[in-house]
Amino acid sequence: MKLNQSIRRAVQRGLAVSVLATGLLAGGAANAETVLNVNMHSDLKIVDPIWTTAYMSRNYGYMVYDTLFAINTKGEVKPQMVDTYTISDDGLTYDFTLRDGLKFHDDAAVTSADVIASIQRWGAKDAMGQKMMTFVADMTATGDNSFQFKLNEPTGLILQALGKPSSNVPFIMPARIAATPPGDQITEYIGSGPYIFLEDEWKPGDKAEFAKFEGYVPRDEPGDGLSGGKMVHVDKVVWKVIRDQQTKMNALSKGEIDVIESPAHDLLPLMEEDPNIQLVDLNPFGNQYTFRYNQLHPPFNDPKVRQALLYAFDQEEFLYAAIGDEKYFKLCKAMFICGTPIASEKGFEDKLEGNIAKAKELIAESSYDGRPLILMHPTDLAVLEPLPPVAKDIMEKIGLKVDMIAMDWQTLVGRRNKKELPENGGWNAFITSWNSVDNASPLSTPFLNAACGQALFGWPCDDEIQALRDDFSREPDAAKQLAIVEKLQTRVSEAPTHVHLGQWYQPTAIGKNISGAPVSPVSAFWGYKKDE
Repeated sequence: MKLNQSIRRAVQRGLAVSVLATGLLAGGAANAETVLNVNMHSDLKIVDPIWTTAYMSRNYGYMVYDTLFAINTKGEVKPQMVDTYTISDDGLTYDFTLRDGLKFHDDAAVTSADVIASIQRWGAKDAMGQKMMTFVADMTATGDNSFQFKLNEPTGLILQALGKPSSNVPFIMPARIAATPPGDQITEYIGSGPYIFLEDEWKPGDKAEFAKFEGYVPRDEPGDGLSGGKMVHVDKVVWKVIRDQQTKMNALSKGEIDVIESPAHDLLPLMEEDPNIQLVDLNPFGNQYTFRYNQLHPPFNDPKVRQALLYAFDQEEFLYAAIGDEKYFKLCKAMFICGTPIASEKGFEDKLEGNIAKAKELIAESSYDGRPLILMHPTDLAVLEPLPPVAKDIMEKIGLKVDMIAMDWQTLVGRRNKKELPENGGWNAFITSWNSVDNASPLSTPFLNAACGQALFGWPCDDEIQALRDDFSREPDAAKQLAIVEKLQTRVSEAPTHVHLGQWYQPTAIGKNISGAPVSPVSAFWGYKKDE
């Protein structure tokens, strides 16, 4: 039997990748691999989780990389790669020591130099990372496995940022890889996480494969959300691309695949009746639909046009179109997620209710000149595909011309980074969904960053929004934080960065012979056990 090139290269670096690989090298019979076959919500095409916020790249990141801190099921930040840490009495010095035994997939030890380079790259790209770095005066290695942050003023942001659970996640990479400018994609895919990415087996549009990293040393405590011991009980995870929803369900029922990350909501009643399928809500935080404007070009460079959509859009229309069943969605005007300590409707009391007349007034007052705008329409994601047609219909009712262009999600992910004019390959708008944990704070909400060229695609530019985010980052008192949030939401209602279109919930479909899936706001694949 021929050993695949990815495993061979890893073994040549001194790694025992899997039981199968070890058995083959020894020339003896190997035990059959335990393979977890998973259908993810999309195809994996971008393998740099810092360069993009795409959740497929984030999910890939959790397979291949590890983090300094992580959140548990209570949302508490806990050490992960870090063993111990101390904070000085004045709050200006943070000292960290890494756990023993951490190593990368090429067998090199994880060092403080790797950590610092990784945090620098992430901190230049991510909205919360950018904010954290405004407080960091210096990051230095104090030993091979210890490092120190010196702050220019106290903040409670450091651990929250280092434990950020979703896009972009501060994953730790080898320093040579982390030296890649954040605007460029990395070309080497080595981490220290629980799985090795089998690059030779990667076939975009078909599958991505990951082998258990035998050199991974999990924490010696039970797994809890994204924190604790990441115990791996399978030899390989294969992400299989299956586009048709009915075909996915049939494959799961027959045991041809083991997990459907995002089953279509209209098939959930059938899955509930299937004795071979269990539906599990692994993300109790839920998700938030979001409409994103591109503010570089007309018409959305005019705040009146953006305000018009805040009045015209009705959350209920979008949620019924995409989800349908009220037990899986929630109307919520709070930008920072209903049920959180900072949930408020301030600024949106009279918006998101389908006020077409008011929206028409704003369009008439605006600079809109009748040009068609490009609305990108992903056709391969069941939870997003129904939304752009709803938006198009509403936008045309208020006097906008809309050219809705169909594409797969990964094509959209690439195109949304383009700053060219819409007619030259750029874009005007698209709809996406964020995990609610991403949008639960003014600091973590990616689309709220209004730092002009440093903001995410859409590139909003607003000094007042940025100043209020700064105020929030410096304020430890919960009541005063809420007051800042209400000022911030009022400003966003005047100078919108995006439109939040309601909360929704996504069960995961799992075969009845599968157990151990971690409860987490992120799809993670340690903990899974498979009974053959």
